[in-house]
Amino acid sequence: MIPAFAVVGHPNKGKSSVVSTLARDDRIAVSMRSGTTTQAHSYQIKLDHLSYYLIDTPGFQRPRKVLAWLQKSQPSADQRAARIQEFLDDARCQTLYKDEIELLKPIMAGAAILYVVDGSRPYSAEYEAEMEILRWTGQPSMALINPIGGVEYVANWQSALQQYFRLVRVFDAIKADLQQHLELLTAFTQLHLPWADVLQQIIAAFTAKVAAQKAQSCAVAAKLLEDLCGYQLQQKALSKEQAQKMQILLERQYYQWMRRCESQAHDQLQMLYRHHQLSRRETELSLPDDLFDTDKWFAWGLDKPQLIKVAAIAGATAGGAVDLAVAGQSFMLGAIAGGLVGSTAAWFGADKLAKLKVVGLPLGGYEARQGPIKSQNFPYVVLARFLYIYRVLQSRNHALREDLVMSEQQVGQILAQLHKEQRKKIYAALDRISRQKTVDDLAAILAPLFDIETDRGAA
Repeated sequence: MIPAFAVVGHPNKGKSSVVSTLARDDRIAVSMRSGTTTQAHSYQIKLDHLSYYLIDTPGFQRPRKVLAWLQKSQPSADQRAARIQEFLDDARCQTLYKDEIELLKPIMAGAAILYVVDGSRPYSAEYEAEMEILRWTGQPSMALINPIGGVEYVANWQSALQQYFRLVRVFDAIKADLQQHLELLTAFTQLHLPWADVLQQIIAAFTAKVAAQKAQSCAVAAKLLEDLCGYQLQQKALSKEQAQKMQILLERQYYQWMRRCESQAHDQLQMLYRHHQLSRRETELSLPDDLFDTDKWFAWGLDKPQLIKVAAIAGATAGGAVDLAVAGQSFMLGAIAGGLVGSTAAWFGADKLAKLKVVGLPLGGYEARQGPIKSQNFPYVVLARFLYIYRVLQSRNHALREDLVMSEQQVGQILAQLHKEQRKKIYAALDRISRQKTVDDLAAILAPLFDIETDRGAA
């Protein structure tokens, strides 16, 4: 049997948020309004050839009356599950207690119980009727304390829940990180021994999927850099004057394509991490500043001292003459030799975009050309913006429904966290990209940047 978990509890305690986060899919309806879920919805979580089910259920509405109905016949412990089934089959109960019928059906069909409570609200005896009903089903059960508004009452809930449930865990559906997600999946293996082996395989497949998403993100970043840094637009003309008149149209087409290319790459990330409902403006993701707002390039890319140092490293990489630790100081003393001389000025061209050129053609006529962008800071700007989106999306829980708002994050601060050999490879690769040269295994070179752990506050 495929493992199945029915997420149940009082209305508006975060059941759907828990399902959305565990499913890693924001298409599951989440609302702070009570009663958003009115029917049980089953979601199959597929990982390779394996899967398990999460069942989002309505909240308990009249648990005391339901418990009173169940207790009328005073069944012994071995008859309580059968009494629950009588309740499900009773026509009058189906009319009076629709929500309880909906939430109990999947449990009696074999689903384990995930009982969700809000740890920011005080415990009260009104919940005991719900927990007693669930205990009567005889199904494996676990309680999740979801601290929606804080942790003030978590300890009280733990004391009460431990009397009814085999396992009790605190799980913040909005803030829980990947490690906490894995720990919860591991706890699932303890609920029902026949499921333990398949759940262990699911955990391994989940870990592999996370690694695959990271590798795909690196590949998307590499292609974006190659596309944006190498893009050039041409238009043939009969005369030099005609070619010059094309400048406005050609420039507009050029930058529209560049913006669309970046937006589509960010969109790929969004779909890769299954944030389908993330709020957007005109473009697929909300960007507060334009990709070509060069006044902010130093805020995204490298600042001038960093550009000097990177110029020294990139210029000397070909000759292998400079050690990373002393590159900046040596450059300032004028001691750097090799490929640096003659290219230094380009590293300060952070405000230079692609210029229109008009060239004569060998067989007659002229051609207007726009691009590529020559600034060596440009690939760092593109990379910084991509990394910002990546870091938010890969760590953002799917129950969070706030808009994505970008803030500036200089890529130099991220690069500083890498080993010096990793930085040297990235500097050399982006130097080649900025000069429209091919780079073998660019995704692999960029990969260390995607391994750096960051603060979730950016989300």
